[in-house]
Amino acid sequence: MASRIGILNMNNLGLCLVLQLCLAFGMAGLFWPEKVMPVFDVLMFPWAASYRSVRANSIAAIGLSLLLLVTLLTGNH
Repeated sequence: MASRIGILNMNNLGLCLVLQLCLAFGMAGLFWPEKVMPVFDVLMFPWAASYRSVRANSIAAIGLSLLLLVTLLTGNH
């Protein structure tokens, strides 16, 4: 029985890691948009990154982390 619990916890580890990364990048984009701007300049190469696009992507990342948290808490994967 203990090994089955360990397997279930390891299956949730990837989801927890993605959740933390989305939350970290979302909060960083909201708190320090000028430091995240060079990353967006590289990712959105033909178009120039703006504070509005950084803010929108940060809010979307936080929304994704909340969605992943709900998925983790309900146990659906």
